[in-house]
Amino acid sequence: MTGPARPTRVLLVDDQALVRHGFGLILRSEPDIEVVGEAEDGAKAVEAVRRHRPDVALVDIRMPVLDGLEATRRILADPHNRSKVLILTTFDHDEYVFEALRVGASGFLLKTASPDELVTAVRVVARGDALLSPSITRQVVRRFARLVPRPPAPELDRLTARELDVLRLVSRGMTNGEIAAELVLSEATVKTHVSGMLTKLGLRDRVQAVVFAYENGVTAQG
Repeated sequence: MTGPARPTRVLLVDDQALVRHGFGLILRSEPDIEVVGEAEDGAKAVEAVRRHRPDVALVDIRMPVLDGLEATRRILADPHNRSKVLILTTFDHDEYVFEALRVGASGFLLKTASPDELVTAVRVVARGDALLSPSITRQVVRRFARLVPRPPAPELDRLTARELDVLRLVSRGMTNGEIAAELVLSEATVKTHVSGMLTKLGLRDRVQAVVFAYENGVTAQG
């Protein structure tokens, strides 16, 4: 007989104490979430992630000393890191958010999100899914990904026709179930195609797949 599941460990990173306090109150009220630490700037966030090894780090994008973008880059560049980064921002169209998604953040959340949205976001990211909802994420990607036109990445040639179809649908924010219905496949088959697509493109998750698709014009094809 197995014991109770381990709670999701969360680190709060924001330069405003009131924001950290408010988010902490919300998350600590959930029995399956444990707030393991706080940090008020990006440099301290990098150290706190090493020390606490949270499942999810909620990182404000604009902070003193070291901003959230550079903190995210350093956190996710650590080969020993297993923490996911969820970006917090007051800006729904922010080039820093896009860059954070490029370096591997698992999604972002507006600071105006409701308590339920905050809790749901932490749970979604903790279980390894990318936070592609609300659709505002795709608006950010769409706005910034094509600022500097470039030829399609040669890695695209590694994909099968079906994997390319899956990438195109992932870029629209569709779930595996929705993709399965669209392509008349089983969810298990879609999951296999998503895994193969990510591996061949050298991407860590669906968020990076969305960024890649927009940068390489995949969403405009077909």
